[in-house]
Amino acid sequence: MFFLGSLAEQVRRLEKKVEREKIMLAAMPELQLQIVEFAREHGRITIGETIKLTGASRNTLKQHFRALVERGTLNQYGSDRGVWYDLC
Repeated sequence: MFFLGSLAEQVRRLEKKVEREKIMLAAMPELQLQIVEFAREHGRITIGETIKLTGASRNTLKQHFRALVERGTLNQYGSDRGVWYDLC
């Protein structure tokens, strides 16, 4: 019974987490959605790779990456040209 109760609690937590993520993703601009999807597919992402993927300018992408880091969607590692990101 303990195991089943614990499992049911985990299911409830996961449902809440999925619902929060749906709401968060619905409020994101298209370019940020592309960045998050690319990070999911590849594990880590750089601004240079994202320029090739989207064709957006470096400055525009920097703003979107900054917003995603501040929101807690991405982690930032390194600095300057060596910076890379992954999902939290």
